[in-house]
Amino acid sequence: MAPPPSSPPPESPATADSVPPRYNVIGFGISALTFGQARELIVAQRGRVRRGYVCLGTVHSLIAAGDEPGLRRIFNTSWLTTPDGMPLVWLGPRGVERVYGPDLLLAVCATGRAVGLRHYFYGGAPGVATELAARLVARFPGLEIVGTHTPPFRPLEPAEFTAWRAEIARLRPDVIWVGLGSPKQERFMAAHWRDLDAGVLIGVGAAFDFHSGRVPQAPRWMQRSGLEWLFRLGTEPRRLGPRYLRANPLFLLRLFAQKTGLRRYPLESPGPDPSL
Repeated sequence: MAPPPSSPPPESPATADSVPPRYNVIGFGISALTFGQARELIVAQRGRVRRGYVCLGTVHSLIAAGDEPGLRRIFNTSWLTTPDGMPLVWLGPRGVERVYGPDLLLAVCATGRAVGLRHYFYGGAPGVATELAARLVARFPGLEIVGTHTPPFRPLEPAEFTAWRAEIARLRPDVIWVGLGSPKQERFMAAHWRDLDAGVLIGVGAAFDFHSGRVPQAPRWMQRSGLEWLFRLGTEPRRLGPRYLRANPLFLLRLFAQKTGLRRYPLESPGPDPSL
């Protein structure tokens, strides 16, 4: 396994074509960057089309993706796969910062107003995307939200996707925020980003629920200390209990195997290691 880069992410201003280096966490290439760099990279996509998609790396998303052939490749061929969870920040090179999806959404909305960044929200339960858009417009005067869509809880039929693609072509958003949950949102973005007249797709999952007021967020101290999962477990034990009780120990096991050399997790590998 190649060692992660030892130098911090560069502090030079991001450009539309910048691509930060990656470091290897159990076979996933995590983008080595700061929060500010991630924000500026996305804002710089104003007026561009088909830039790619952004995955947010967490313990849960990496374990879920590592269990399905092809999902690891989706994370590793993204435009960015950011360190959303604190364990991924701690494992990165010096200078890497947490790029937390809910905070990234707010920051891009705030900063993007200066350049007229156009936003679209796709996902969430019925009514969530509409409520989210209304709250964001009230919070950030001048924010340009060109549309929202709540898809059915099933794959889109060909006719449905064709109609939605035509809507995107008409509205031309710079950013499509996708709130389908992981790994569904990553599959969706990877499958469709080339077909859409949009700048970049960003999978932010629970950010839709947090910023629409549907689900409470963990206190900042728990977020900074890597204990957000514990807060969320307490608020949604039935839904999240099986996820965390499986993902957290398995992540530690795979990380131990990687760090001790018991197993190799090359970035080129698109599938899971069946032995762990």
